[in-house]
Amino acid sequence: MRHNKVGSVMTTEVVRAEYGTPFKEVARLLGEHRISGLPVVDDDEKVIGVISETDLLMRQAESPDPAEPRKRFRLADLTHEGRIRAAKSRARTAGQLMTEPAVTVHADETIVEAARTMAQNRVERLPVLDEEQRLVGIVTRRDLLQVFLRPDADIHDEVVDEVLVRALWLAPRSIDVSVVEGVVTLSGHVERKSEAEIAVSMTRQIDGVVAVVSKLTHRLDDSQIQPEEQALHGVADDWLRRL
Repeated sequence: MRHNKVGSVMTTEVVRAEYGTPFKEVARLLGEHRISGLPVVDDDEKVIGVISETDLLMRQAESPDPAEPRKRFRLADLTHEGRIRAAKSRARTAGQLMTEPAVTVHADETIVEAARTMAQNRVERLPVLDEEQRLVGIVTRRDLLQVFLRPDADIHDEVVDEVLVRALWLAPRSIDVSVVEGVVTLSGHVERKSEAEIAVSMTRQIDGVVAVVSKLTHRLDDSQIQPEEQALHGVADDWLRRL
C-alpha cells in the first residue's frame, strides 16, 4: 500500500541557525519569518538541536531581574530540568539555547510515521533529513494535516485497487465502497471473517481516511482455525483463485 512520504509535504526552504548564531538573531529570525521554531545545524548541515519560542521565553523568564531581590536557593535547581533552565537563562547563542538531541524524521518516511513521532514527542515541527543525515526540509503539524484534504474519490479508488483487488483478490465491485468526508463505509459479503478484518484494517491505514464503518458480513468464521490448517487453507484458496 502506498503512503505519502514526508518529502512530498515538507518545506524545503528552511530557516536555520548555527551554533554560534547570537540570541537576538535567533529571535529576529523567528519574528521575521513568523515561525515558532527552527533547527540548529553544524558546518556539515547536520542537525544538532532545535530552538522553539519556549526556549526563548525560558531564557527571559529565568534571567534575574536586577531590581528584584536575589532568589533563595531551591532544591528544584538541582534537578536536570533545573540545570537546563539555569543554563538557558545565561544563553547568548543558539548552541547554548537549543534543545538537544533534536527529534527528526527522514524524507522517505511516511506521513503516518511522522505524525506518530510528532505526537509521541509533543513537538510541532520536525527537521527532515536525507539519507546522509543532512537537513533537507522541515515539516509541521499543518503540513501533515494536508493528507486529510485528499479527495474522497482518490480514497475510494485506493481502497478498491489496493485493498480489494491487490490484497484480497476480490472483484472491484464485490464490496461496496462509499467515502464521505474521509469516512469509508464497506458493505457486502466476503467468504471469511479474516477477509473482513483485513479489509477494515488496511483501509484504516490509507492516507486521508478519517474512520472506517464496516457493514461486512461473512460466511465462515476462520478465527479459530489452527495455524497449520490456516496455512493449508490459504494455499488452496490461492490456487483456486488463479484458475
